Amino acid sequence: MVTNKFSSTFSYKLIYIFRINDDIHKGKLKIGEATVHTTNDISLLKPNHEELNNAAKNRINTYTSTAGIKYELLHTELAVDYKENSFNDKKVHNVLLRSGIKRFYFDTENKQNEWFIVDLETAKQAIKAVKENKLSLSVDQISYGKDPIIFRPEQENAISKTIENFKRSDTMLWNAKMRFGKTLTALEVVRRQKYKRTIIITHRPVVNDGWFEDFNKIFCNNSEYKYGSKKVGESIENLINSDNPFVYFASIQDLRGSTEVGGIFNKDEIIFNSNWDLVVIDEAHEGTQTKLGEKTIEGVVKIHDNYKTKVLMLSGTPFNLLGDFKEDEIYTWDYIMEQSAKLEWDADIEHFGDSNPYSDLPQLNIYTYYLDKLMPKYIDVSDNAFNFREFFRTWTGELEIDRCPIPKNRVVGDFVHKEDINRFLDLLSKQDVNSNYPYSTKEYIEYFRHSLWMVPGVKEAKALSKLLKEHCVFGSGVFKIVNVAGNGDEEEKYEEALNKVKNAITDKPENTNTITISCGRLTTGVSIPEWTAVFMLSGSYSTAASSYLQTIFRVQTPGKIGGKVKEKCYVFDFAPDRTLKMAAQAG
Repeated sequence: MVTNKFSSTFSYKLIYIFRINDDIHKGKLKIGEATVHTTNDISLLKPNHEELNNAAKNRINTYTSTAGIKYELLHTELAVDYKENSFNDKKVHNVLLRSGIKRFYFDTENKQNEWFIVDLETAKQAIKAVKENKLSLSVDQISYGKDPIIFRPEQENAISKTIENFKRSDTMLWNAKMRFGKTLTALEVVRRQKYKRTIIITHRPVVNDGWFEDFNKIFCNNSEYKYGSKKVGESIENLINSDNPFVYFASIQDLRGSTEVGGIFNKDEIIFNSNWDLVVIDEAHEGTQTKLGEKTIEGVVKIHDNYKTKVLMLSGTPFNLLGDFKEDEIYTWDYIMEQSAKLEWDADIEHFGDSNPYSDLPQLNIYTYYLDKLMPKYIDVSDNAFNFREFFRTWTGELEIDRCPIPKNRVVGDFVHKEDINRFLDLLSKQDVNSNYPYSTKEYIEYFRHSLWMVPGVKEAKALSKLLKEHCVFGSGVFKIVNVAGNGDEEEKYEEALNKVKNAITDKPENTNTITISCGRLTTGVSIPEWTAVFMLSGSYSTAASSYLQTIFRVQTPGKIGGKVKEKCYVFDFAPDRTLKMAAQAG
């Protein structure tokens, strides 16, 4: 008699989705995989078949029963695509991630990563997408975040002027201040013009998520249009080979490495060999004026028999580009125009009762401080401006650079003028009801809970972070000091820096205080609504207006914190002459 039996050498994988019905897990689903052993034909194993449900429960019970967790199984489905190839849950996760759906980590240490902030229908659509060999969902397959966009008058003007201009010209420049809404508005041009192939090129790859999010808002009712990039959405190959109109996002750093434009890598040929209806160049003042940058753009823009690519350039500070365009090829919207429109809206009787579309855009206030009497030795005689580079100089250990030996109580990396910097910090935070320094009262500290401090470099940022943590006010545990200056490649670390700041601010910004120290990171292409002040502690009289304005407008991002709406934001500059120069150039 045979007592041992062989078991099947093959089994089916299935995808399961469940939820836990409590406040902590609200709005989140777990998507995992299990194995089902069956003799049933595959055609009988429809979604939520009893055998699939039992197999899923057996798997889920292995890690929930010991913790006494009560769950609700919502869906089971065979993990077999339409060509009868098996797949795993990671493929489903990948579709969700590339579609802009976020993971949620209940256990950040062990990274249990099968939880997503998603609803059931969207999760089921992700399974379907894998079966159809798609990398992402179309906007109509995502079941939330579909509020209609209402464009402000100046945005409508930009759209209509661009469409009209493209009838007689191939290029257009939007000289529009930060917070104008350039991504949404540019995508609306694509939608209204029904461009079939659009490529967005930028020097800031980190803004991909923002473009993708705005794409979903603009095309939420149009399932034809697809979005693609190397990180989210579809691949360029899938997009080119389909009949669907699409928007593709690409980094200029990546493109210029291609052999097609003189680089050393065999890549992106499909991009350079395709005809593009519209090329949108985001942050056009960056990386486009070099020989390699120009060659890259020229490689994408196609102008030949009966075909001309339209080019739309976007920039908040296009001072190096204005001379390349005719007057009617430029649309301008600046801060003065914005704030004037904000005031005029409420004053206009025709708008009585209508909500002000500019109400969320905070008023920017610039305060300047003269330090010439308090710290005269740091005033540069050549331009009569405060010398931040000297003020924040750190010990290097090299006599030729330091100009004197390091004192016994100091080490390499400490501030050379530590006492003066401490005096400066004391000045900012001196508890005095008559003072107008930003941290001089409890009320002011409340106003500037979250701020950005710009310093000359990486070493200076590290030293200031250390000093702030030791300070009697800033280092008292009230403020979380976040140094994002880093010491590696700026683009590589950009997203990491952003997460670092968000984690410090937390999801209860009304209960936390942070100071972010930077020497360049997070000053373009990102938005941190909680920032209400920026301290300009770097640069000189000759600082480029473009970088200065890009930085100060970071704090004008609309924000709603603790039930309150951000109405005002502040710039604190300790080089008054520079401030006047920047204001003149911006105007």
